[in-house]
Amino acid sequence: MIKEEKLNLIILLVLFVIPFLAYLFNEPYLTTLTTKIVILSIAGIGLNFILGYGGLVSFGHAAFFGIGGYVTGILASHAQNSEQMFFFLQFDGSNQILFIWLISIIICSFIALLIGYFSLRTSGVYFIMITLAFAQMLYYFSISWPAYGGEDGLSIYVRNVFPFFNTMNPINFYFICFTWLLIFLTILKIILNSSFGLVLKACKENEERVKSIGINPFNIKLISFVFSGAITGLAGSLYTDLNRFVSPSVLSWQMSGEIMVLVILGGVARLYGPILGAVFYIILEQTLGGVSENWQFWLGLIIILEVLYARAGIMSLFLKDSKS
Repeated sequence: MIKEEKLNLIILLVLFVIPFLAYLFNEPYLTTLTTKIVILSIAGIGLNFILGYGGLVSFGHAAFFGIGGYVTGILASHAQNSEQMFFFLQFDGSNQILFIWLISIIICSFIALLIGYFSLRTSGVYFIMITLAFAQMLYYFSISWPAYGGEDGLSIYVRNVFPFFNTMNPINFYFICFTWLLIFLTILKIILNSSFGLVLKACKENEERVKSIGINPFNIKLISFVFSGAITGLAGSLYTDLNRFVSPSVLSWQMSGEIMVLVILGGVARLYGPILGAVFYIILEQTLGGVSENWQFWLGLIIILEVLYARAGIMSLFLKDSKS
């Protein structure tokens, strides 16, 4: 059993080393899998920010993941085909990844603001259902949008351009994603240790007491929801570049469930929990998925056992003085 800070450091060191080992043993697929782990970890961290620390059980975070993915796919496809976009005047899209990230974050933040403004007026199961409803609306909209592939999805063929880096090189693209993971971990750690983070945690425990000291919990939760949506949207953008493809599946309720499973597996309200959850999830998918297409049955069984005997997630199995 070790302290949480050491476990966090070990997790990051392992993620840092794996691509080099994959290159050494000529296993580029391992680098791609680890990149997927990092991207899903970012999405899980975004959800965990409001779920673990704000008590907001959102079942619609696929909306932001998918929007980030579609913004990336649409901008890149127009740039590759030299086609003007109907909602921009004299604009042919872009394959510049820095610009795409900026647009993805802005649009996802705006959508999160709209969804959060209405959703946060509810609570409990109603909040869960309304976030799910918004995500499903976007899912069915994407299916009925033939200009961008409809149900078949949209291919972008090559990854977008990052200055001085060849993003088609798996290791280069991996470390771009890994850098974003480090950035978000650092930002969230600062936020959670700030007065804003303390108020967010207080809103989870007792909103009435927060109101009694003159703070509006709605504003705190809305800001947190927008920031969470922006993080998840950036993860969706990276995911589209990784696969060079985006489809309505990234907007589906299954995607929302997958992101939530990562948080639950690793440990709710553990900053590095979603990373460990993503690692465990991908390992299960790769090992059991090759044996049976119904491998999620075993995932469900593991989650049941975790809820019964290790409520603090997989991280609690390694941590000293951890409460399950």
